[in-house]
Amino acid sequence: MAQTLPPHKYTIFTIFLFSILLHGESHKFSRNLSPKSLGLKKQKLSHLHFYFQDIVGGDHPTALKVAQSPITNISHTGFGYMVMIDDPLTVGPERTSKIVGRAQGIYASADLNQVGLLMVMNYVFIEGKYNGSTLSILGRNSVFLPVRELPIVGGSGLFRFARGYALAKTHSFNISNGDATVEYNVYVQHY
Repeated sequence: MAQTLPPHKYTIFTIFLFSILLHGESHKFSRNLSPKSLGLKKQKLSHLHFYFQDIVGGDHPTALKVAQSPITNISHTGFGYMVMIDDPLTVGPERTSKIVGRAQGIYASADLNQVGLLMVMNYVFIEGKYNGSTLSILGRNSVFLPVRELPIVGGSGLFRFARGYALAKTHSFNISNGDATVEYNVYVQHY
C-alpha cells in the first residue's frame, strides 16, 4: 500500500521550493536598463581635429621607451619595443600651438614583418566643453600608410558610451630624432 505525505508536509515542501527560487532570483548578475534611467539623451556625432605631438628627442621628451625584446635591435620593424607616452594634443601642427589635451598610454611595435604599432591610449581633453572628458583608443597603427584608422572603444565624461574611429595622418617626421606630428580627425558617437 502506498503511503502519502500529510497535507502540511506538502505545504512545507512548497514553501521551501518557492524560497529557493526566490533566493536565486534576488542575486542577478545583470539586468536591462533604459538609457533614460542613466540620464542618457539622444546620441550625437562629433568631429574633433587636432595634432598629436610625439616628442622623442630633446630635453623634454613626451614619449619614452620603457621596454624592448631581445630581438628589438636586430628586427627591421623594431619588434618588441614599448613606448609610454604623455603627448600634447594641439590645435595646429606647431608644437607651440594651443594644447587641447594629452594622449596618454602606450604604443608598441607588434609586427615582425612590417612596422605596425599597437596603440593603447586615452585622449584626455583639457579645453572647452570637453575639459575632463576622455576617449579611449585601442588598435593597430601601420605608420607608413598615408592614413590609418584606429577604433575608439570608449570614453568618459561627455564621451561616456563613446564609439567611433580616428583617422591618423603623419604631418611631419624627424628621421634624426624620431619626433613626429600626426594629424588626427576623430569621429565619435556619444550621448
